[in-house]
Amino acid sequence: MSAPLPQLGPPPRLSVVIPAKNEAGSIVEQLDELERVLAPLAPFEVVYVIDGSTDDTSAVLARAARPWLRVVRHAESCGKSAALLTGIRAARAEIVSTLDGDGQNDPAYVIPLVEALERGGPAVGLAVGQRLRRGDGGFKKFQSRIANRVRQAILADDTRDTACGHKVIRRQVFLELPFFDALHRFLPALVKREGYGVVHVDVIDRPRTAGTSHYGFFDRLWSGLLDLFGVWWLLRRRRRVPRIVETRP
Repeated sequence: MSAPLPQLGPPPRLSVVIPAKNEAGSIVEQLDELERVLAPLAPFEVVYVIDGSTDDTSAVLARAARPWLRVVRHAESCGKSAALLTGIRAARAEIVSTLDGDGQNDPAYVIPLVEALERGGPAVGLAVGQRLRRGDGGFKKFQSRIANRVRQAILADDTRDTACGHKVIRRQVFLELPFFDALHRFLPALVKREGYGVVHVDVIDRPRTAGTSHYGFFDRLWSGLLDLFGVWWLLRRRRRVPRIVETRP
């Protein structure tokens, strides 16, 4: 896993972390959109994490260099959660927005998510995008609907849609979470486990215009069930979050 990049001057107001595996066809349009949409939040940075890509992702990012763009790379694919951890470790802002690399997450929702997090103050650790309409096919939407209902019934995380890539989180909160593969699918429950609040913003996803999905039905089904019960166990092993008060001797 790549080491965090060196400090590059004053920290930005916002870091956007984008895990990308074989998403060369989406990168330039996504960067152009981010440059336009995030102007009100300047200074910002975008950290692309190339997760073992075998296409032209690295070359496209090299040609698309921007002053606010940083790139880290996994020599081999380690999965989305590992890519998020790498990117958030490298991020320099206290607030981090995450987006998928396929272009389906509309960057226009980054600012509403950041505002929702900031309105909640330090007690709120995560703002979650919840999709009203999705650009995926009918079967994939059916899969997601069933998975979300089962997850809500077991974890009671009060979140309709945890698979949406649109999230804004406090960097230190993310780094406090127990890490495991597929962590990104359970962020609301895990953030609440640490004693922080979670807020929600409705978003609308777009259809994928390039590349192909990296997930299949059966590979997610069995691993997803194991992960779900692992998180259920974690939630029940945290009896109470300590409220720490420093006192003079």
